[in-house]
Amino acid sequence: MPKNALYAQSGGVTPVINASAYGVISAARRHPDVIGTVYAAQNGILGALDEVLIDTAQLSDADLAALKTTPGGAFGSCRHKLRHGAELTRLFELFAAHDIGYLFYNGGGDSADTCLKVAEFAQYHGYDLTAVHVPKTIDNDLPHSDCSPGFGSVAKYVGTAIREAGLDVASMAASSTKVFILEVMGRHTGWIAASAGLAAQDNDAAPHLILTPEVAFEPGRFLKAVKETIARVGYCTIVAAEGTRDAKGTFLSEAGGADAFGHIQLGGVAPILARLIKDELGHKCHWAVADYLQRAARHIASATDLAQAIAVGEAAVEFAVKGQRSVMPAIIREDSEPYRWRIDAVPLHDVANREKPLPREYLDADGWRLSAEGRAYFAPLIVGEAPPPFVDGLPAYPRWQFSHLPKKLIPFERG
Repeated sequence: MPKNALYAQSGGVTPVINASAYGVISAARRHPDVIGTVYAAQNGILGALDEVLIDTAQLSDADLAALKTTPGGAFGSCRHKLRHGAELTRLFELFAAHDIGYLFYNGGGDSADTCLKVAEFAQYHGYDLTAVHVPKTIDNDLPHSDCSPGFGSVAKYVGTAIREAGLDVASMAASSTKVFILEVMGRHTGWIAASAGLAAQDNDAAPHLILTPEVAFEPGRFLKAVKETIARVGYCTIVAAEGTRDAKGTFLSEAGGADAFGHIQLGGVAPILARLIKDELGHKCHWAVADYLQRAARHIASATDLAQAIAVGEAAVEFAVKGQRSVMPAIIREDSEPYRWRIDAVPLHDVANREKPLPREYLDADGWRLSAEGRAYFAPLIVGEAPPPFVDGLPAYPRWQFSHLPKKLIPFERG
């Protein structure tokens, strides 16, 4: 008898996370003799704990296809560190009540750890569960994978944004703003900030300076570079990762507090940099924070990224039906020109609680711009356009509303 599957989205969403959901659900439908019903947890692992489940069989073929062009998390996501004890026990009560034998957990590094934790609990207690992590993160920091689904589309967005903003600043620099700063996500790694360097066709084009967590921020050196850029070009554009830090490893924008996984809350590096430039150099600065805009920008998604997001979802199911457990579908680069890639399974033990830093050689000697090696890495990931349907001049995104399965368990009290 086929076992049912649970799919859940976790952590910050991406422009193409729902494409991975499409990959999982559509692939599972091709194996009705092995996988019964795919249930989606509303709002990730919290929905699983609360037994708020969606029967994805209610999705028509048209609904399923719409997942490929919809940003955000169609089934809802959450940030929650699954606890040993009552929460893990509850999760397996849910599995037993709904005859679930497969878990497809779609998320980043913290989610890989959660998926591994569930798999190890199942093995220890002798529960027949096949758990596969479906990768996604705009931070691009999952190890053993060439890139992470979601990243390519964000790289395309920030590259477009800084190129367009650079033209804006250039047109007004003689009499107005001389410095523009775009703050992008990247708490511990500078993949997103560095990818914006693709926008620069030459040394005088935006972005002129890139700030990443991997290169220590030195105020004097930074101000000198800004001053020299303005003297040479007439203005200066900067892309800064939110996790930009000094030589001691202290975040420039540390605001205090932490999330459920213990990550320090950051308070915005762009206004700090703008104030430093204004105070020390006297130049008028404008700044912007890409924030949710970068990870929701499905309208300018990378076709390469979309294809990879679907592929990892499909591969997760194929690995599962072949009996591969506690693995993650990883994207393996076979060549850069033309870009060729494949999907391999990597053990979750090699992924969970590990981060892939931006290689220093992807930046030039000063650390301000992309090197030729960095450009060769990033360039294929943003190739191709895959726009959603437009109606009346705006993207036509569905507002997902689902009915939920009748509950079989008593309510769970989360501490």
